[in-house]
Amino acid sequence: MTVFLNGQFVPEAAATVSVFDRSFLYGDGLFETLLVSNGKPFRWAQHMERLERGAEFLGIKIPFTPEALARSAAELIAQNRMSEALLRLTLSRGVGVRGYSPTGADKPTLVMTLHAIGAPSTASASSLLAEPASVTPMRWRAHIASFRLPAGELVAQFKTCNKLSQVLARAEAEAAGANEALLLNTDGWVVEAASSNLFWIERDTVCTPPLASGILAGVTREVVRELCLKLGLPYRESSVRPEELAKADAAFLSLSSHGIIELAEIDGAKMGSSPVIARLHQAYLAQVCAECG
Repeated sequence: MTVFLNGQFVPEAAATVSVFDRSFLYGDGLFETLLVSNGKPFRWAQHMERLERGAEFLGIKIPFTPEALARSAAELIAQNRMSEALLRLTLSRGVGVRGYSPTGADKPTLVMTLHAIGAPSTASASSLLAEPASVTPMRWRAHIASFRLPAGELVAQFKTCNKLSQVLARAEAEAAGANEALLLNTDGWVVEAASSNLFWIERDTVCTPPLASGILAGVTREVVRELCLKLGLPYRESSVRPEELAKADAAFLSLSSHGIIELAEIDGAKMGSSPVIARLHQAYLAQVCAECG
């Protein structure tokens, strides 16, 4: 595997970062995960825009232009011959003085790596659309984790390298036999999942928690909103309690690695299925195909 590290393409075994790097010490950095379909990153511009906003918020200077990074990403995909994959971009503040102060950490570290992804995402969007079974989204079991996210947290709008609450929530969910964890904020609303945004269906209306509740503005979340407008589906941002979510007609998740995932159950309670989710799933695959074809 070839890795992009600070402007160089190096073998995976040689891609090393200092033990004094602040991302390693404090999670002082950002990351983006992009779907690669047909050799092209999906929604590159949107991911870069979020990375730039996050870097400005944290006061980290990105050492490459978006155009240079795009060229390097294309070269990385070509060198690894991975036309269907996940691209992970990590930006760290770099090495600085000991302690929390970022003083002196003025040489950021930037890494890009590629990762294989499991079915059904190992196939291109176009090949998935050619299979009738692909119209039916994957179904996951969810568990409501005991960990809480701070309501209205400003940092939550960026993909920082500090994701300990999500890590622990996912571990708790997996111990409960679930695929994903649902997280409540400190006000008691269900706001998102450990690695995905949450949606539910109420009488054919697609609902999702507002960004102000302290959630990540997912790129795939925005794609879902666009698709709702395109398909003429009612779309609403609102808050939901766990007991209200359990009574929804259906629910689903959005994430870069798998697109749209329908929830089969929450803490053992069966969830309904909705043709709205199937329509969005098919439309999402078509969108990826159109943009990366």
